[in-house]
Amino acid sequence: MTASILIVDDDPSLRELIKEYVFKMGYDTVEAVDGVEAWSILEQDKHRFDAIVLDREMPNMNGLELLKKIKAHPDFSMIPVIMQTGSGDDNEILEGLQAGCYYYLTKPFERAMFESIVKTAVSDHLSYRQLQEELQKQSQSLALLDSGSFSFRDLNESRVLTKLLAAACPEPDKVATGLSELLINAVEHGNLEISYAEKSRLLAEKKWEHEVEHRLNQSKYADRIVSVQFERNENAISINIKDQGKGFEWQQYLEMSPERSGDSHGRGIAMAKLISFNQIEYQGKGNEVKVTIDIEKAINEIPLKSVAH
Repeated sequence: MTASILIVDDDPSLRELIKEYVFKMGYDTVEAVDGVEAWSILEQDKHRFDAIVLDREMPNMNGLELLKKIKAHPDFSMIPVIMQTGSGDDNEILEGLQAGCYYYLTKPFERAMFESIVKTAVSDHLSYRQLQEELQKQSQSLALLDSGSFSFRDLNESRVLTKLLAAACPEPDKVATGLSELLINAVEHGNLEISYAEKSRLLAEKKWEHEVEHRLNQSKYADRIVSVQFERNENAISINIKDQGKGFEWQQYLEMSPERSGDSHGRGIAMAKLISFNQIEYQGKGNEVKVTIDIEKAINEIPLKSVAH
């Protein structure tokens, strides 16, 4: 199925330019002139769109107002929003990121950057949809899992474990989103020691998956595993993830950052904090992280947005 992008902008010439870019990427497009029209389009087909390209400054309902409505709606909250603005002010960018915007583009933007961000956003959403479908097939008996120890070494095994553990949690689709990011981080940045800058380059060159496979087969990394401990009590679920890498400076990645708002990656930990867990706590040198899910809050569908440092 072809991915679908909603373009929301009151400037017809910019809408046409974005439409051209998106069309050449092989995606379908729908256009809206402001937030009011965009909201109407979203409500007509709640599961159509894989990403939204949203202008910040518009009449009737501006981009930030629409973004907040999208993120507050259970059917739309996981759609990646790419906000574009003519202002490069860090406070404005931070405001958008904190409201749930995954990506930011400052006008005028380069076509290559636009395409990279849109492709990443679409890929993220398609992966989320696939996880949702697979989680729905998991047996309800996994909700009876009280404790377990697991280990894995590659990305395919991380996906299998994500589905297993998320299915044992309330709101499994939300848990799966953050858990997937943390397990992948443990492999690529932890055990395989792929740096942030290296991943940026590898993604731009479309060589990331090749490099991951290459390092998995090198003697230096071949025997490294990620260990995971799952524990449930009457109040909470905790998941402890530990890799065998050197660790990293995790503090800067707990929040959405204006400096990384235009990058094609680097949001995983902040997304896990914002969407998936009540607490996320890195330990020691950063190669071990413990996440916690408050069972009562999750059951009552209260947003999970606090963090323990």
